[in-house]
Amino acid sequence: MRPLRSLLLALVAVTIALATHGQGNWPHGRLTVAPDGHYLQYEDGSPFFWLGDTAWELFHRLTKEEIIRYLDNRMEKGFNVIQAVVLAEMDGLYRPNQYGDIPLIDQDPEKPNESYFQLVDYVVQSACDRALFIGLLPTWGDKVTRMWGGGPEVFTTENAYKYGHWLGQRYMEKENIIWILGGDRPAIHDSVDTRPIWRAMARGILEATSGKALISYHISGGASSSQQIHDEPWLHINMMQSGHGSGHDVPVWDWITRDRAMVPTKPTLDAEPNYEDHPVNPWPQWDPENGYFDDYDVRKQTYRSVFAGACGVTYGHHSIWQFWSAREEKINHANRYWTEALDRPGAFQVGYLRQLIESRPSAHRIPDQTIIVDGQGEKGQHIRAFRDDAGSYLMAYIPQGRTITVDVSSLKAGALRGWWFNPATARTIDMGTLSHTRPLELTTPTQGFGNDWVLVIDHKAARYSIPEF
Repeated sequence: MRPLRSLLLALVAVTIALATHGQGNWPHGRLTVAPDGHYLQYEDGSPFFWLGDTAWELFHRLTKEEIIRYLDNRMEKGFNVIQAVVLAEMDGLYRPNQYGDIPLIDQDPEKPNESYFQLVDYVVQSACDRALFIGLLPTWGDKVTRMWGGGPEVFTTENAYKYGHWLGQRYMEKENIIWILGGDRPAIHDSVDTRPIWRAMARGILEATSGKALISYHISGGASSSQQIHDEPWLHINMMQSGHGSGHDVPVWDWITRDRAMVPTKPTLDAEPNYEDHPVNPWPQWDPENGYFDDYDVRKQTYRSVFAGACGVTYGHHSIWQFWSAREEKINHANRYWTEALDRPGAFQVGYLRQLIESRPSAHRIPDQTIIVDGQGEKGQHIRAFRDDAGSYLMAYIPQGRTITVDVSSLKAGALRGWWFNPATARTIDMGTLSHTRPLELTTPTQGFGNDWVLVIDHKAARYSIPEF
């Protein structure tokens, strides 16, 4: 990214944050599920597109100065949700944070350590000042059911309720919190059913917040919460983890389609697709002999899940979730310190995705594969498309540039305007006026592997401008 563009983004982000701060920090109210059940919005009806980042060890491994550096960087890039864990995965109950504090006294969820939670308070408020949500995980899943990882298992239904209630009461006035249970664990595995514990924790949070909490569930890799707990009344948003363990081009678009069709209707998103700079080799080896996922892999998964109808998406970088630095031991072949990973290409590019979605009315997006008449493709070539319910625009993500045929009959009759968007660079190319009389055969500006493009066709009468990114 050019330095001037970076500076302008920073200035815009700071201006927005300061304006928000001057209006009581959160002018649109709390986050809620939109009336259609598929997307999210604020209490005042303003649409919300979830662009998350995985910062699991944020409370556990960083100083205040480092936390502010991280939050400022993510605000500048357009992220609006930071996913972080109170009782962290990496020996989070025994190893203190950077100020010498552990979260629980005697590893007892009924005895939270006030000094540790003062740092959590600081992060929540610092995020609020920057118009950022904290996707707050009360605990990593190994504290409920170990399966793998360090544990220990410390939760019962009784103390989970009390811990959830204590947390909910502490943050009941904070409008920038999205609650996320689960922590990389299934709710049911083999003969172990942990749903009673999560129900108890959710009940505590909801009672303490007078039912105002918005709750989701971060499940383990290769799964969606919809497959185990969709009918739980406390679950407001389904989350899936297409993850890092199944190679390239996991068909997350099919998972999104499945989740959207379930009743009752709930928003869904991929809260952990393949991390940028994570080894491609399958779990549990994580050996980098097959290389690392790069920004192109990130774009393919994030765009196709969103275009399939997700309410947003979460980005992740392998060094940032663990905040690897000179004072930490690297996990699973991280290849650079977190400070060096802040400005990796994928982190900029998911910000372009949010800007693209928000450049058009986004509250009533409808996934529609009938738009692609020819050239849809499979796996790495698979295209996803959507339109709005008013017939004013459509978009299609093409992961490998080529000639395709699109049906524009879903758009209102009349002149159309087409343009190409490069998701790697945010470059746009105006195609000018297009015909509405028949399916259109169009060829992307560049073709082949690594050359992904977004096709946007607007109804001219809508007078949408081609945005400057």
